[in-house]
Amino acid sequence: MAADRTMNQLASRPAPEWRTGQWFNSDRPLALADFRGRVVALHAFQMLCPGCVANGIPQAQRIARLFDPARVAVVGLHTVFEHHEAMGPAALAAFIREYRLTFPIGVDLQDANGPLPYTMAAYGMKGTPTLVLIDQQGRLRKRSFGVEDDMRVGADIATLLAEEIPYEPRI
Repeated sequence: MAADRTMNQLASRPAPEWRTGQWFNSDRPLALADFRGRVVALHAFQMLCPGCVANGIPQAQRIARLFDPARVAVVGLHTVFEHHEAMGPAALAAFIREYRLTFPIGVDLQDANGPLPYTMAAYGMKGTPTLVLIDQQGRLRKRSFGVEDDMRVGADIATLLAEEIPYEPRI
């Protein structure tokens, strides 16, 4: 499935901050600023989503395994918009163990006033699985609903890695 926004269409937009209630595989809450200087592959999923289990999560694991973690960070976002009662923290912890997920995974906060969790809505996601690429400067560069071919995703990550980061003097 094609990306719903290309890397150049989103290049000037800063990535929205994540709004999470809990983190797995991390000893502290994480923020976008923690990943500045690295490309972030944000994988939004639901553990009861067949496309996530069959395609999205394995792709996120391949990205985590194949790219240098000092240059590319994989972050999971469990973003539940249906079957809330079946996808609580205990079930997610078992799921993470069963699928041997090692990258950090945040639980998207549910918006009491709307059907979509906060981060899912802020990123304009249409469902799960969704892959979001954030460049080294924290800008939203790609949002792709469904699963794209690994070669396309790898090429997009390589393109972001090859971009020069403007020098910002520290005073």
